[in-house]
Amino acid sequence: MPANSSHPPSRPPLGDIGEQPSLHLERQPPRRRPARSTYREPSREIPVRTEADVVVVGGGPAGTAAAVAAARMGADVLLIERYGHLGGLATGGLVIWIDRMTDWSGRQVIRGIADDLLGRLWKGAVFGPEPACWGSHDEAEVSYWSDRGAGFRGTVTWSPTVDPEALKCASLDLVGESGARLLLHSWVAMPIVEEGVVRGVVVENKEGRQAVLGRVVVDASGDGDVYARAGAAFETDVHPGSIHHCINVAWLWGGVDMDRWIRFKREDPEGLAQLRARAVETVGVFERPHVSWRNDVAVFMGPRLSGLSGLDADDLTRVEVESRRRMLQLLELYRRHAPGFENAWVLETAPQVGVRHTRRLVGVQPIVRDEWERGVVYEDEVGVSPSLSPAFPSVSIPLRSLLPERLEGLLAAGRTIASDAQSHIFLREIPQCWVTGQAAGVAAAVAASRGVLPRQVDAQEVRAELRRQGVFLQEVPVPT
Repeated sequence: MPANSSHPPSRPPLGDIGEQPSLHLERQPPRRRPARSTYREPSREIPVRTEADVVVVGGGPAGTAAAVAAARMGADVLLIERYGHLGGLATGGLVIWIDRMTDWSGRQVIRGIADDLLGRLWKGAVFGPEPACWGSHDEAEVSYWSDRGAGFRGTVTWSPTVDPEALKCASLDLVGESGARLLLHSWVAMPIVEEGVVRGVVVENKEGRQAVLGRVVVDASGDGDVYARAGAAFETDVHPGSIHHCINVAWLWGGVDMDRWIRFKREDPEGLAQLRARAVETVGVFERPHVSWRNDVAVFMGPRLSGLSGLDADDLTRVEVESRRRMLQLLELYRRHAPGFENAWVLETAPQVGVRHTRRLVGVQPIVRDEWERGVVYEDEVGVSPSLSPAFPSVSIPLRSLLPERLEGLLAAGRTIASDAQSHIFLREIPQCWVTGQAAGVAAAVAASRGVLPRQVDAQEVRAELRRQGVFLQEVPVPT
């Protein structure tokens, strides 16, 4: 059972939601040729490609961390990824701003594989404040870093921006050095379930359809594809007023001067308001640039398109088309009217569409606001997340939030772990995905080595191994 601290006297707003307005699009009926209502697929036997102790589905931040963590314990691990790179939205989605990894005192609470990855990026591939500044309330430092992705609520935080290509390479190197096996360009089509236990997955790739068997499966797909198709319960609601229902394709522009842009938006609020008005009038939405790891490269995380589903192929197709069309409109506008963008050019559009929320697992112990705002620390804590505001303590992440309520043989990791909609606001971020992925990987390796189901593992054994791998964990208060 969790140990509780005293309840704060008030309930401050969550904050940090709805940063920019979204552009609502009405869903359209699918444009498909009339066809027969069903097609009966012939029954067939498919070859077993391989077996592993731990099968990790998805090579994003969570899946990469899970594979490395399990392999470091000696488990035979296979990591399956549908794209030709690792890193997920942190690389292929161009979400190159890594959210807060320090608490409001400046203490780094997201560590472990997060440090391993960021620490091996090549020189010039990371931009952010030095450790001596973390937690600073100095007005000049906060002002400087607030314009560069690392100053929030009067505090300097460790929230770096990174070169996505460097992170791709670092992720591949870390997985390779861990001993985990890697299978890219392979889409997991369905789980293999026997008597309520996930025993592996079926993949599709250029070689056809194959089975991969595993003692434990980690669903780090980002959308809960494995556990949903295996029959586990999930939730889909989002917090009102948040941007979690929005989808977009991010992009990078080169040839810019972000220092000049920052001076403009600080010193000429009337000019910024005019630019915003022009954008809304001509493009339908204003999307502002964010700093990257270089002054001459800007990242845009939108325009945020609402009213569509990340689980609908027609909607995802529309997002790809609409995002790039509006990007070119914004490029013309910025070249004409935005200081620092006169010579901007399209460096890259993200190969992965940016989806913030689709499914959340119905788990044994969901992470809920009513508990973390009271400072609950779980006895099976496997990670810690910074809170959204100094009004709240850091958030304890229990192992049970990775476990389906009823499905066996599987752990969830990443943005689809069990939580309420309000907690998902921060649990979906990249650092938290590294945390839950590393926890899932360790728990999966323990389960495979002990020959038990994931829900039967000793949480204290998992915690001890996570600490050995450099993860920050809180001391669980002793009940009085």
